[in-house]
Amino acid sequence: MAVEEDLVVQRPEGLYCPVGRFYIDPWRPVARAVLTHAHADHARRGHGAYLATAVSAGVLRARLGPIALQGLAYGEVVTLDGVRVSLHPAGHVLGSAQVRIEHHGQVWCLSGDYFVSGAEHNSTCAPFEPVRCHTFVTESTFALPIYRWPAQQQVMTEINHWWQANVQAGRASLLLAYSFGKAQRVLAGVDGSIGPIYVHGAVEPLNAAYRAEGVALPPTRKLDAAVQRSELQRALVVAPPSVLGSSWTRQLGNFSDAFASGWMQLRGRRRRQGVDRGFVLSDHADWPGLQSAIAATGAERVIVTHGYEAVMVRWLQQQGLQAGSFQTEFGRDDGDGDGDGNGNGNGNGNGVSDGDGVGVGVRVRAGQGEY
Repeated sequence: MAVEEDLVVQRPEGLYCPVGRFYIDPWRPVARAVLTHAHADHARRGHGAYLATAVSAGVLRARLGPIALQGLAYGEVVTLDGVRVSLHPAGHVLGSAQVRIEHHGQVWCLSGDYFVSGAEHNSTCAPFEPVRCHTFVTESTFALPIYRWPAQQQVMTEINHWWQANVQAGRASLLLAYSFGKAQRVLAGVDGSIGPIYVHGAVEPLNAAYRAEGVALPPTRKLDAAVQRSELQRALVVAPPSVLGSSWTRQLGNFSDAFASGWMQLRGRRRRQGVDRGFVLSDHADWPGLQSAIAATGAERVIVTHGYEAVMVRWLQQQGLQAGSFQTEFGRDDGDGDGDGNGNGNGNGNGVSDGDGVGVGVRVRAGQGEY
């Protein structure tokens, strides 16, 4: 679907801007990388120089270690070899951004991952802002009509009621949520007066990064062997889904488990994963959100990446838009993503670890992650 003088093309290393000589979220080492956010499938080690939002710096360094990073404020413009580049809120996780590229009057916007669902927004990060452009490159993680998110407050109320019922029954409440983004969103929404809150070791450093950027989270403690079982009977324990079925959960004693994910929208998903409860909570746009976000850009051409690309492209073409897809590695090798139910992370043969070294298979469509 390439057009002569496209501002972004696909290369083996990733999505590349030839005139600006930089990549966006490359999956192989490159000299210059512009990042949309710090999830592992978009932000990888080994690049020479990084450009990302200043607010994401803490999380990026916590995940990647020492890197040569230039941080931008939202809307701030830099020029890379004559190409104007700016970053704009995506509403997905702390510091997430869309990348706006302008050269010789042509404007492209690459969304990365983003959250749009009616009038709601993710309270732990800057809300999505539409960027007017000629070409919009969009994700499609939940690009099926079945995916329509319930009100966030409704979901948080359901989580609080589940936690309170477990306290009354004298059992711990293990809530599975991806360590970066979803865990902090859950923590920001639950009622901390119900009981103490403990978190997995992969979650607590990211909580610190969120707090450093002014995001209000309730007090949390890293779960360790010194915590008394009597304390855990009242506690909410937030951990990545990779702990499911692992030895790590033995320290909880009697517990009820639940999973917070957009995949819980599907009937039967909770049963297949073997958890007691499923809460529908996603940091990605739902089907109506994808449609409204694309329309708000005013783009005449849309290029679709990771997710249900064929469905999204077909719908866009039915709306009279020029549409095609990029084949990316987003949603793969992602420490915060799902597996395919056979111990394979995102259907690519890698077990999910989420920072704790424990692999587990979770059934999702191959090649898709949820953060």
